[in-house]
Amino acid sequence: MTESNALDPEDRKIVTLARSVRVRNGVPEGAAVRDETGRTYAAGSVALPSLKLSALRTAVAMAVASGATSLEAAALVTEAESVAAEDLAAVADLGGAGTPVLLAGADGAVRVTVSAG
Repeated sequence: MTESNALDPEDRKIVTLARSVRVRNGVPEGAAVRDETGRTYAAGSVALPSLKLSALRTAVAMAVASGATSLEAAALVTEAESVAAEDLAAVADLGGAGTPVLLAGADGAVRVTVSAG
């Protein structure tokens, strides 16, 4: 388990962005990813009648649509106790197996870091 105050500044930044999206948009999840150039993409969960996406899959899609070719790290802020397999697969698709995914609670405290793939 990784403590929030032990995070490096770049990882703390994506957790903060994910938490901000969740609060600002009033959605169940917020996520952020950092690509190979250090750019970040933040998103909330999407729940439309015809489209449902988790926050993490939405953030990965935003990165891909913006031209990212790899991910360095991802963060998910949620009440869930674990990261969905589909979310880990999306991160692994772009970042490769072993890309760290920081799972944080609503307060932004990282509960665990898991590897994608």
